[in-house]
Amino acid sequence: MTRKDRTEGIYSRREVLDESERKQWYLIQLRELLSYAYRYSEDVKKRFDRAQFNVEKLKSLSDLKHIPILKKKELIFLQSMGPRLGGLLTKDLGELKRVFLSPGPIFDPEDRADDYWGYTEAFYSVGFRPGDVSQITFNYHLAPAGLMFEEPLRNLGCAVVPAGPGNAATQIEIMQKLRVSGYVGTPSYLLHLAQKGEEKGLNLRKDLFLEVAFVTGEKFSEKMRNQLEKKFDLIMRQGYGTADVGCIGYECFHKTGLHIANRAFVEICHPDTGIPLKDGEVGEIVVTAFNKTYPLIRLATGDLSYIDRAPCACGRTSPRLHSIVGRVDTTARIKGMFVYPHQVEQVIARFEEVKRWQIEVTNPNGIDEMTLFIEANNFKREDELLHQFRERIKLRPELKILTPGTLPPQVKLIEDKRVWD
Repeated sequence: MTRKDRTEGIYSRREVLDESERKQWYLIQLRELLSYAYRYSEDVKKRFDRAQFNVEKLKSLSDLKHIPILKKKELIFLQSMGPRLGGLLTKDLGELKRVFLSPGPIFDPEDRADDYWGYTEAFYSVGFRPGDVSQITFNYHLAPAGLMFEEPLRNLGCAVVPAGPGNAATQIEIMQKLRVSGYVGTPSYLLHLAQKGEEKGLNLRKDLFLEVAFVTGEKFSEKMRNQLEKKFDLIMRQGYGTADVGCIGYECFHKTGLHIANRAFVEICHPDTGIPLKDGEVGEIVVTAFNKTYPLIRLATGDLSYIDRAPCACGRTSPRLHSIVGRVDTTARIKGMFVYPHQVEQVIARFEEVKRWQIEVTNPNGIDEMTLFIEANNFKREDELLHQFRERIKLRPELKILTPGTLPPQVKLIEDKRVWD
């Protein structure tokens, strides 16, 4: 397959709607979603009634601002409030296809609809094509990422290798023997595989056959992209989404930002007030996916970005998120997983010897590293703590034990020191 085959073409006509058609599409989808959700979701009905919001009054896209923002962290509490995940769902759990569990903990339901997570057009835009053998290195255990990406790849006529994370030697052997052409995972893990392959004496361009990579789950720099594209001689583009709402945006070949997926309406809002901001102003990404089964209307993701509507050479007319420029709160996304301070606190609370703690996140050579600092005297339960941490948060940090009083008085619980060139 030629490079041109991967860089041209449009998957769906909705990607090239003109401005008036797009506004009309959004309005139709939102009216249907809000009416359905108000009728069948107990939680949505309560939210709308408390805000005195009448669905019939949705005359323009700007009217959506009258619905209160739903913070992602609220889902942890709301899902525990009764049947149907606290009334957030519009159908019973037994009618679903799968239910996943993400850090928080937050349950992530998957309905039986085709391409439920909405990533098919994203994979096409990135460059995946029929006949690709695609290796997915995301986790398949409880978290949705692994299976989330299988269906869109199958929709495009690709074969999938469900490799999951870990065991770099086996990953490289699979890539070599099966002539894997597509990689799906975090950029830092592909860099890790590149380093391991080179240590084995492989020429990544000649001994492996990767042509395209879809990466997500963490921020990555142009420096890392350029480094990996040169090492493997491939096209690397990123997607953006969450386990709650699925695909939100994706890059095209021209790297002009993240084209907003046609399955969702995205606002950029002030993090404190929830008021929508003007194009170009940095604010929190607020998403309303057109999902009648799990209608998380105006979900605030905690990520910061801004809208760019300048024309893109690929021909797609959707507005774009220029980039993810940071986080609103103390939550950190490490190796593709969200780490919440309250989760860490739940682990630490089991160890009365620990007086205080802090997590420090760095990315030497572009690969995320997490260090857990604890203040404790004569601490002898290192293995137990690390086991509990991994069980709860799905990541294993490096542990460093400090003398009580070493950490600053007003310590920042998660100190993100990552640097992206």
